[in-house]
Amino acid sequence: MVAKADPAGRRRQANVPGQLQIPAEAEQADIVYFDLETQKLFEDVGGTRNVAALGLALAVTYSTRLGAFRTFHEQDAEALARQLQEASLVVGFNILNFDYRVLEPYVGPLAGRTRSLDMLSEIQKVLGFRLKLETLARATLQAGKSADGVQSVRWFREGRLDLVEAYCRQDVEITRQLFEFGYHHGVLYYLDRQGNRHSVPATWGRQQQNPASGVARLALG
Repeated sequence: MVAKADPAGRRRQANVPGQLQIPAEAEQADIVYFDLETQKLFEDVGGTRNVAALGLALAVTYSTRLGAFRTFHEQDAEALARQLQEASLVVGFNILNFDYRVLEPYVGPLAGRTRSLDMLSEIQKVLGFRLKLETLARATLQAGKSADGVQSVRWFREGRLDLVEAYCRQDVEITRQLFEFGYHHGVLYYLDRQGNRHSVPATWGRQQQNPASGVARLALG
């Protein structure tokens, strides 16, 4: 995000609609929200132990510093890795055990080379079980996903990369909105199998006192 000078000579933040406003002292921070789609399904590669064999279809990022989305295809994997490594904080959903592992054959291990916050990992630490992004989005944002990973692979095989990109971009936007909601309110919400709504603490929330929130606070001010 670029700070602009007002007529009185004070510095203020550029007002990007829907973007988390970063205080002036942290204006150089760059939070990168990230998601990717794959070329194959687990059933094609022998199961969940072979994440690295799924292949990169494409990835989408959103940078708070640039205020823009970027799309990366398989041949752009190294450029994607550079953006992730240069970010103040990479935010995603299951990035540690999935997205980063899909990228390993292209760029090597990323977990130790990025400052990352995996919302699924943080939620699982609190609840003791995993939740789907869709479950959190519907209960917290009253918004759902337009497709799923299986449909994304079908689109890839049909050569409809435009549809894969639109779907991936939507997931990045949902991830961004959930992260910001959790940061501001300290909680997210999810629906159980009976449709009941429950809350889960967002460990990255600005009121939370834990290592994860410390990482978020470094980037968000």
